Amino acid sequence: MTAATQLPKTAKALVLRKATQATKPVYHDAVLEERALPELEPGHVLVRIHAAAFNHRDHWIRKGLYPGIGFGSVLGGDGAGVVVASADTNDALLQKRVFLVPMRGWERDPDAPESRFYILGGGNVSPLGTFTQYVAVERDQVIPTPEHLDDVHAAAWPLGAVTAWRATMVNAAVKPGDNVLITGIGGGVALIALQLCVARGANVYVTSSSEDKIRRAVALGAKGGVSYKAADWPKLLALLLKQNGARSLSAVVDAGGGDILGKTSGILKPGGRVVVYGMHASPKVTMTMREVLKNQKLFGSTMGSKQDLLDATAFLAAHRIVPVVSDVLDGLESAERGFQILDRGAQFGKVVIRVAPSEPSDSGSRLSAKL
Repeated sequence: MTAATQLPKTAKALVLRKATQATKPVYHDAVLEERALPELEPGHVLVRIHAAAFNHRDHWIRKGLYPGIGFGSVLGGDGAGVVVASADTNDALLQKRVFLVPMRGWERDPDAPESRFYILGGGNVSPLGTFTQYVAVERDQVIPTPEHLDDVHAAAWPLGAVTAWRATMVNAAVKPGDNVLITGIGGGVALIALQLCVARGANVYVTSSSEDKIRRAVALGAKGGVSYKAADWPKLLALLLKQNGARSLSAVVDAGGGDILGKTSGILKPGGRVVVYGMHASPKVTMTMREVLKNQKLFGSTMGSKQDLLDATAFLAAHRIVPVVSDVLDGLESAERGFQILDRGAQFGKVVIRVAPSEPSDSGSRLSAKL
């Protein structure tokens, strides 16, 4: 193993443990533990994690609502830092800023994973997670961090980015001039979807239960939005479209599921696309012959490939997009506060832990993002 400096033998990590107290509903423990650092295998690097971001998946795992959870595994799928050691003595990645590819099993197939697909953090397939000071990973499963991002904003990128990119650019096929609805603005995926579509040159509309979140989305480039709490929100959206000189939507990018097609079919153009990547409203998505006769299309969209993430990152770098961060917490010891923020659901953007490194951060990790 080659490293620029002497490395510690152990590192702190936030580990998923079965709940020690019986509660209803169940909420499993997240325990900060000291773990031995492994010897690096050929083709692997050691990344010192400077920042790690929460996803709703982490919260659902602790609630026992996510399939394939693994007690004893490290939590967290999103992380960014610096390569501090490698099994290769001449590795060009040494001392480079990177973020981790948050999933495995889907490299580049345009339609679906090539092998068993899983996401890092809290799972029973791999013990790897990003809520740790150091992580040993395959060197081809890290991506160089774009220069305009600091580590906090780089950590806020991967999972949301690959999901949003596939939903908007691959499945919704968003192009300049399109009118796109993004539902449930405020979460990490929806916000990145908004930023991608705006940078692409589309006209973006949003829904939210919060007028403040709609105002903040407009500040990021949305044309406007409506409250999904209003029973007639599709009619309100139709009026908003008309005010902006548009007659219909080109695509809907949705996190809720349920009757999203039925609610939007009347304002979706013939041949328009509805892309569903979540089920916050209902796991059942309905479609009728009304939509079929209009040639309207329904796409299921789950995560994406490593190639999707590479494409999204190149687009982010070209347009100097900065992921939206809601809260920054200091140290893995503050993780419980992050889970509480997710539980309240009031955040606008990602919740990120600034992980205190075992050694002083290099100057690259102190780059300021252009907001």
